[in-house]
Parts: sequence; C-alpha cells; structure tokens
Amino acid sequence: MTVEIVSSLADVDPRQWNQLAGGNPFLRHEFLHALHESGCASEQTGWAPRYLAAFDDSDAKRLTGAMPLYVKSHSRGEYVFDWAWADAYQRHGLEYYPKLLSAIPFTPVTGPRILAESDAVAESLAAHALDVARDSNASSLHCLFPITNQATLLAGKGMMLRHGVQFHWVNPGDGVTDFDQYLALMNHTKRKKIKQERRRVREAGITFRWLEGSAITEDDWAFFTRCYTRTYREHHNTPYLNLDFFQRIGRSMPENLLLIVAEREGHAIAASFNVHNGSHLYGRYWGALEHHPMLHFEACYYQVIEYCIARGIAVFEGGAQGEHKMARGLMPVQTVSAHWLAQPQFSTAVETFLAREKKGVEHYLDELREHTPFSAAPPP
Repeated sequence: MTVEIVSSLADVDPRQWNQLAGGNPFLRHEFLHALHESGCASEQTGWAPRYLAAFDDSDAKRLTGAMPLYVKSHSRGEYVFDWAWADAYQRHGLEYYPKLLSAIPFTPVTGPRILAESDAVAESLAAHALDVARDSNASSLHCLFPITNQATLLAGKGMMLRHGVQFHWVNPGDGVTDFDQYLALMNHTKRKKIKQERRRVREAGITFRWLEGSAITEDDWAFFTRCYTRTYREHHNTPYLNLDFFQRIGRSMPENLLLIVAEREGHAIAASFNVHNGSHLYGRYWGALEHHPMLHFEACYYQVIEYCIARGIAVFEGGAQGEHKMARGLMPVQTVSAHWLAQPQFSTAVETFLAREKKGVEHYLDELREHTPFSAAPPP
C-alpha cells in the first residue's frame, strides 16, 4: 500500500471514492469536489485540501482508503470551537495556524473520517495523518465528528477526545403517520405551543412546497442562495457557500437534496436546504427575504419533521447546538472530536481542560434529558 497526499479530488476516481464513502452524502466525491471547485473550501478561503489517499501496489493503483484533510489558516466553519486554544498560543508567542483538520467543511455531521476497505488500512491512515502533522509546521491535528470506532482508533494513537452536544429527532414509527399523531406524543404545554406557532405562520398566509431532487431548478438554487446570503449578512456573517456550489451538487447528486420553499401571495419568500440519504436527513441552511414570526421554526423543523414522517426517514439531525430544538422534539446526543497538539505543555493543559469539560457535558446531558417535551419516554 502507498499513501499519497492529494490536493485535488479530480485526481481520484469518483467511483472508487464513493465505494469507500458508502451512503454518507457529505463524503460523496461530488459533494467534496463541489466545495473545492466552487472555491468555497480552497486555499484562498483558508481550506487547503491535502487529502490522504491510500492505493494498493497493483498496476491498476486501486484506491483502498482516504482521509479528508485540510491545512487551515483559521478556525471558521468547523463547529468545534478552539478559539481559546489559538488565543493561548498567541499570548505565549506561538503560532496556532496553520493547523491540520480532518473534517467536512461547514458540516457538523458525525460520520466516517477515515474511509477504508479494511481495519488495517484505517490504522495506517490514522498513523500517517499523525506523521504528517509531526513532520509539518502545523501546530496540531484535529478530527471533527468521527464515528465512535474511529474516535477510539485515534485516541489509541494518542489523540485527545473532546465531547459536545447536538440535537437529533428520531422518527417514533409505530403508527405515527402524520404530524398530529406525532404531536400527541408530547406533553400538553409543548403541544399547545407548537400548534400556536404553526397557526401564526398559516394566518400570515404562508404555504410550503417540498422540492426534491431533479425538481429543484437552477432558478430555485438562485433563489435559495439569495435567501441564504441575505440571512447570513443580516447576522453580520459571511456566507460559507455560493451559488456555484449549490448548482454543482444540484446537478451531480440531486437524489440527496431537498429544498423546502415558503410562499406568500404567490411569491417565494424563504427556503431551507436539507441533505438526506433515505434514512437520515440533515438540516443545513435556511434564509428568508421577509420576516415573519415562527417562520424559521416552521421551515427548518416542523416541515422537515412532516417530510421525515411522510418519507419514513428515521433520523433528522438539526445541526450544531440549540437547546430550543428540544421544544420541537429533537433530543440531545453526544458528539466527539479528536485532537493532537505538537506543543507538550499545551497538550497537557488541554488534556486537563477536556477532562473537566467532559464531566460538564455529561452533567449537561443529564439535565437536558430531565426536560423531555414528551409526555411518555422519548423515542429511543
């Protein structure tokens, strides 16, 4: 086996890559390549791709493993916050950037970060990533939102684990075929509040359309990008993604995409962008051209839950953070990331901090679970 550093996915066979990626839409060659080719995740934006690619030694040079890896010049778009670590480095006259990051840009979704056809290949890639970090001028190596067994693998290689919290909705199944039946599972107070919120949107004359797959046109992507960009800028943020990216994935992987479009008086006024693979749906971004009370909750949660019930989707992941999601039925789950720091004194300090933080996260999870919105036990 040979491990190479690849700076462009154009150099990797899409079919072989997707065989390793499985059913995770964010790991598809099309999704990642679109991020790079559109300029959203590029050297110019502080996301320089340096993927690890493992090939067998046959004449065909078959891809047997891969690991998304970026040289980062900042910490934006990651959703695992290490700003305090960077500040501590700066206060001591040390450079925190560049750092190495294994992650899906702008995507706080748990999934494989080491794509491998065997455990041996996974072991080799994990070790190689750490070797690259040690041999470079990077301050650190970070792996964000890996699946549990890969977090364990990285911990065994000497990386420190950090824990966080997200909120996910689980389809209750068992005869729940519409939103009213789902609401019936909730306690009276939460059920009443949701009905009031949905009624306010209806009374504003707002209706919704679900646009799936190839039914999403170039004009629809242009409209969504306009909404998304406006909402980001209203919050004094720079949007991570652009129209070129959305149109690229709209053409190359439409079966994984869903736009929920809000309309009033015959005109589209807002939209939410979602990605799915048939069993999981991931709420990603939204935007609006008009402000209406509760429109965000309807477009990003209630319509999505209705869609999941109608399509039999098992899990809806609502993205990073947000205790307000619990009132809509999304329950807390623990996430993990893995970290290695080159400076021994900072590594020791961070390890102590992470041990304290883990206890705090566990206590926080216990507290959240005591405030379930469901009248009986929440869905498993």
